[in-house]
Amino acid sequence: MGKYARLEARISPDVLALLKRAAEIEGRSLTDFVVAAARQAAEKTIVQADVISLSREDQLRFARALIEPPPLAPALERAIARYQRSTGTD
Repeated sequence: MGKYARLEARISPDVLALLKRAAEIEGRSLTDFVVAAARQAAEKTIVQADVISLSREDQLRFARALIEPPPLAPALERAIARYQRSTGTD
């Protein structure tokens, strides 16, 4: 495959007219405009999927839980002890 790949799409005449007008306003070719807009939308989608946003209150709650974790539930303490006995780790 060469340096570039081809992407084709079927769109309505209304959408084509809209894209052409927007490309003209920005002084870009239709291809350049569409590729740039698609790339921007893809990057935004990926960032939204990868980044967890917390309110200030939730950030503080999360930090407190890391610094001062709550005590383990008794069932979890028993499971840890059972695991350590079965693997010979302490």
